[in-house]
Amino acid sequence: MRFKKLLLAVCIPAFLSATTVHAETKTQAKKPNILLIVADDLGFSDTEPFGSEIKTPNIARLAKEGTTLTNFYAGPTCSVTRSMLLTGNDNHQAGMGNMAELLQPEQKGHKEYLGQLNDQVMTIAELLKQNGYGTYMAGKWHLGGAANATPYARGFEQSFALMQGGAAHMDKSSLFEGYAARYVENEHDINELPKGFYSTDFYTDKMLSYLKDNSHKNQPFFAYLAYTSPHWPLQAPEEYLKKYENSYKEGYEKIRQDRFKRMLALGIIPKGTKINDPLAKDFPSWEKLTPEQRLDQVKTMQIYAAMIDNLDHNIGRVLDYLRESGELDNTVVLFMSDNGAESSTPEALHEHGIRDWVDANFDNSYNNMGKKGSYVTLGPQWAQVASTPLPYFKGLVSNGGIHVPAIVRYPALTKAGDIEKDMVHVSDFVPTVMQIANIQRPDHFNGKPILPLQGRSFVPVLQGKTLPERSLGWEFNNKKALYRGDWVVQNQTSPYGTRNWELYNRKKDPSLLHDLATKDPKRTEALVEEWQKYAKNVGVISAPYRFRYGQMTCLYDTCIQPDSIPQ
Repeated sequence: MRFKKLLLAVCIPAFLSATTVHAETKTQAKKPNILLIVADDLGFSDTEPFGSEIKTPNIARLAKEGTTLTNFYAGPTCSVTRSMLLTGNDNHQAGMGNMAELLQPEQKGHKEYLGQLNDQVMTIAELLKQNGYGTYMAGKWHLGGAANATPYARGFEQSFALMQGGAAHMDKSSLFEGYAARYVENEHDINELPKGFYSTDFYTDKMLSYLKDNSHKNQPFFAYLAYTSPHWPLQAPEEYLKKYENSYKEGYEKIRQDRFKRMLALGIIPKGTKINDPLAKDFPSWEKLTPEQRLDQVKTMQIYAAMIDNLDHNIGRVLDYLRESGELDNTVVLFMSDNGAESSTPEALHEHGIRDWVDANFDNSYNNMGKKGSYVTLGPQWAQVASTPLPYFKGLVSNGGIHVPAIVRYPALTKAGDIEKDMVHVSDFVPTVMQIANIQRPDHFNGKPILPLQGRSFVPVLQGKTLPERSLGWEFNNKKALYRGDWVVQNQTSPYGTRNWELYNRKKDPSLLHDLATKDPKRTEALVEEWQKYAKNVGVISAPYRFRYGQMTCLYDTCIQPDSIPQ
């Protein structure tokens, strides 16, 4: 019924079928614009539409005017997700079977493990550029830094990009020792950042300048806003820090419970869901922290919230510009996070930890936390709160690592305030855009054959329909998972799993609390066989994992980790 109302409202013939969606402005036929907004390490419950206390009115308005996707899945880490998001293919197929920083000797040299996008895939920017779109990017790339792998080389006609996985938000301080921040605008390296630089504000300024320039060209645009907020090191402008200076003194459990109640009331999680907090047995509760540790943890979460508040403000700047320029309703907007919240602390970051480097090079005194020159990380307990009610966080294929918030706004398709629960995968973005924009993807690019898409359009989900059942697989540093219908199998190293294949029923047990593998071995075996087919199809190469990152998790003097990792 809503499509009939839409036709009457705009008084323009529109065509909607299983394979094509056209949207027209009131003045002329025009392909829809595409705005892709990606937050970095934002947890499932970290925005208002998903139950958070953090002020995110612009994201909330996006949800009120569009469709909230409560069952949206990404990869367990940043570049893994981005490779699937921009190509519509599995990360292994795209050349990102592992993050470039974590490649193992057994994997190097294989086309599935280049640490950058390979020539077997085509980016959505390359595809849309061929079809008359202006293509723009601002923010984090993390898909390769060679001349043939930059945003400019992969289809973006205007781009300002941080090439690596992260950096300080207020200057060019690096994420790790010897990992100098590199910024590139189109084909040129940028050696100096402007005075007063703050990453989220600056990326927004850049994107708005690109969009304003595009407004004179009478062409649709694809805008990719790849924010680095709230990725560590946690830093925020002073005015946002002040907004939260009296918050979070209640501690982990009160915030978790309040979020959980709001999520139930909003319909983000089904009734009967239980909180899965696998860290409860491993780390000190709020009451067992020392007074000094509680002060430190309160300040840490205040900074994290301030970053998300500022992120929301900047998203609002872009949406306001599109609204004022008359382009918003002809723009497909997807907001999402690239993975779950980050749990790591300096003890576990990089190969042997970076605590000594952080202590020697940054000012983490209480009054400077969150400001320029500090190096603060969220840590496992707040990351687990960010994942409410899901288990674990970034780097793991548990629900808290790959189940992320997502919202779509496009009035020609989305119903205001709609909440959809059908499962959508990050690789579905490209085929969805293709359907909405009515464009075809070639089977060759730059004279070479490219792989068929893995993803499929989720336009039917936006129409309130159910997608046919399919198998979706994950593999990241020997962590494995496969989802099919209501069922999940996963295999992760202890202490994050049993080292064996586990089986869960997502419908009856949305937070994956109860392992049914021993009760239903035949189903477990069948789904494991499905995962093996997936692994063979996408080119998984197993190798011993030799780093702490993603395996070791610490809170002050308490650490959990597998038995065999670097000490």
